[in-house]
Amino acid sequence: MSCGDPHETDCSEVLDHLYEYLDHEMPEGDCAKFEVHIDECSPCLEKYGLEQAVKKLVKRCCGHDDVPADLRSKVMGRIDLIRAGHAVPDQDLVAEARAAEAAQQD
Repeated sequence: MSCGDPHETDCSEVLDHLYEYLDHEMPEGDCAKFEVHIDECSPCLEKYGLEQAVKKLVKRCCGHDDVPADLRSKVMGRIDLIRAGHAVPDQDLVAEARAAEAAQQD
């Protein structure tokens, strides 16, 4: 996605790292670049607003559920692998999440 206007930070970079920005997991210098971009780019501002609203909704609806420790450690392990540049199959994680949810209900 791009608005067609030139920016110091490309729209694709902003969208690729949007959740890092929303979760305050981004270095301060990068945050400043993103804020400038979002202020001047309507499509990215719209996407930012949408993702922020979804994040708030999920927190409100699901924020009180306890996550099984083993599932949390598996998810965090996958995140570390992805950040390191390794490919991780999505289906394995979905199956593990379903199994953990079923075990928690028993």
